[in-house]
Amino acid sequence: MKRLIILTAATAMLGSCGVYKTYKPADTVPDSLYGAGVELTADTVNFGGTDWREVFTDPHLQTLIELGLERNTDYQAAQLRVEEAEATLLSAKLAFLPSFALSPQGGVSSFDTQKASWTYTVPVTASWELDIFGRMRNAKKQAQALYAQSRDYKQAVRTQLIAGIANTYYTLLMLDAQLDLSEQTAEAWKETVAAARALMKAGQYDEAAVSQMEATYYSVQTSVLDLKEQINQTENSMALLLAETPRRYERGKLAEQSMPDDLAVGVPLQMLSCRPDVRSAEHALESAFYGTNQARSAFYPSVTLSGSAGWTNDAGVMIINPGKFIASAVGSLVQPLFNRGQNIANLKIAKAQQEEARLSFEQTLLNAGAEVNDALTAYQTSRDKAELYEKQVEALHTTVRSTSLLMEHGTCTYLEVLTARQSLLSAELSQVANRFAGIQSVVNLYQALGGGQE
Repeated sequence: MKRLIILTAATAMLGSCGVYKTYKPADTVPDSLYGAGVELTADTVNFGGTDWREVFTDPHLQTLIELGLERNTDYQAAQLRVEEAEATLLSAKLAFLPSFALSPQGGVSSFDTQKASWTYTVPVTASWELDIFGRMRNAKKQAQALYAQSRDYKQAVRTQLIAGIANTYYTLLMLDAQLDLSEQTAEAWKETVAAARALMKAGQYDEAAVSQMEATYYSVQTSVLDLKEQINQTENSMALLLAETPRRYERGKLAEQSMPDDLAVGVPLQMLSCRPDVRSAEHALESAFYGTNQARSAFYPSVTLSGSAGWTNDAGVMIINPGKFIASAVGSLVQPLFNRGQNIANLKIAKAQQEEARLSFEQTLLNAGAEVNDALTAYQTSRDKAELYEKQVEALHTTVRSTSLLMEHGTCTYLEVLTARQSLLSAELSQVANRFAGIQSVVNLYQALGGGQE
């Protein structure tokens, strides 16, 4: 009874020193996390919660994403990391159970040439540490936080992988569209140069004009080669994401792609539960919190119950062969005396690590909000520019037709035609790039909101 009173008093005293404190998850976020002017939706489902197959409807892209989730080495490594953390958590849970061991011993002895006698002991030993001061409990809580963090890391890799494959795929579509425009322009310039040479022979064109047209034609051909090289490099990047050797990938057309128009971002508080890197940073903070508790528990004694039971014939005159049953039990309390300085240093380290984890969590949350704002701004900007590019391209088509006709009638120089066609090609390439930027902003927003969850 007296022992129980002592242990109860010690536990009560310990409760005031913070060893048994429980981590409280974050439930607040900075004001205007997504930036001023961003419309929020109170619905619990935002764009990030949409299944990736509903966001990326291109069948070729869906096939590539499925291959990536199956083969990507980073994603497989993340899965192994989860399994490692799961094993660590199981080990922490098993620490609460008593440990058993079979430790048989035997020997032979002879005195003064007498007949040798043999002795043996076959005990089963047991040891059980009572977690009165929270050391094992905090270790288990820390292992649980690390396990959750590993799962979040896996989800973060999955989200990044899906977004990476999608961005690489749409990059290929953009380059394909730009290559098609450049090849059409090169073919048109080839015909123009041939016609100009014929006119030069007839005395209607001078050599300077024809040479300038040829130089422009060669410049466009150079651009075609550059685009082909970029396509090859992008396909190699796709192969790395899919963990396979380089090859050509079947794909659609950029103009045929359709993306969701409903880009609800949800309330900022959802960021805490939807975005894996934010959850991972918070679990790191939780792990550091229990690491601090564990450092505090090192100041207090450990209580261990141990005992053994078995058979022996090595007990002096008390027993003779055959062996008899023997049992023993003992309790021990170990109080640290000379390592207080080391424990104080470990506690300071744990507190510093906890503060670092808190700052990292806050910064991760701010980064997430900035990424959402960047993606939304890029999406809106591309939509606003799309109409302007369409009008610009239409006007430049008219300019090219007009200057070509005027040049044929001698009222316009070749330089005006050259400038008009170069401007048209530049505008068409920019229009394609803007179309890609709009799609990429949707992909980035989907990633920023934690999309692609299992």
